[in-house]
Amino acid sequence: MWPAIIGGLIIYKLFKFFFYDDDVLDIESSDSTALFAVADRLEKVYGGKVFAGLRIPDADSASPQTIDLVLVTKRELLVMSVKNFSGILTVHGDGSWVCEKPGKHKVERYTDPVEEVRKQASILESYLEQRGVVLPKGYLTCKVILPNPKLCTFPASDFPSEVITHEQLVQLKPGTKSVLSSWVKSAFLCGKKDTQESSDQNLEFVLSTAPIWDRLELKGNRYVLGEFLEFKGKEDDIDSLRKIKRSKVGHMIIQKTSMFGLAPSTLQVLYTLRDYRTEGASSPEWMEVTVRSHTEIIFQVENPSKIKKFKLSSVCSMHLSA
Repeated sequence: MWPAIIGGLIIYKLFKFFFYDDDVLDIESSDSTALFAVADRLEKVYGGKVFAGLRIPDADSASPQTIDLVLVTKRELLVMSVKNFSGILTVHGDGSWVCEKPGKHKVERYTDPVEEVRKQASILESYLEQRGVVLPKGYLTCKVILPNPKLCTFPASDFPSEVITHEQLVQLKPGTKSVLSSWVKSAFLCGKKDTQESSDQNLEFVLSTAPIWDRLELKGNRYVLGEFLEFKGKEDDIDSLRKIKRSKVGHMIIQKTSMFGLAPSTLQVLYTLRDYRTEGASSPEWMEVTVRSHTEIIFQVENPSKIKKFKLSSVCSMHLSA
């Protein structure tokens, strides 16, 4: 009997080690994953450019201001705050938002997200001006996106027009711009003059080189924003990964190499070196190293701010800010 029990425990431990990643499951419904789902949908519908996880310097607070999403189209620059709330959401008389989760008997209070995103838009506009991009009057607008289908806004009439619910988001279909909802018509089809192509390119260049959070893409289309700290594992694996530093590398991807037992015993890590040249830059050259699959990434998650470990076997790619 005891040998069977011990054998079962060993099999369970092996299964959990190779296939069950607590950190991945903990963030299944994270704000970052919801944020990138919204970004992907907007890009597919409008064909514009979305910038995610910006950290814009704020002179007043002397600390970076996080901006969830910035969508650039020919007619609009839209600053968006994505709130992955669930439960029953109401607006109180003081302007605060209160979210109640009946099943969990939990109530959470938030400062007005609309005012927050307006402040973020103002900070972004100042940052763009400092870098030589002056936006036309009325070109910049802001929205608060509530993408969670398990959220009920009550009553809906209490929420300002800047708030976009899940029900409004699902009306947006790729290739069906003729049936856009009213908020999209006002935001994107308001008849404003197109900016010059050179101005568009300059705006996109400034946003693409703005400070951002580091980003992990995990299996199952999950994302995590935060700050990469270090790799952890066997000494020879860490030595192989020593060149992957934010000062030298901007992007890396993980690929399987060989199979041993229940899971890949090693993984191939591909990465590209940063090219700081503004002109004459060639296509990036991929470099590669092979390390054990249980090597870990130590990552400080942005929200909530805490340090987590992610096995390389659960990671698809990592983008590092400069």
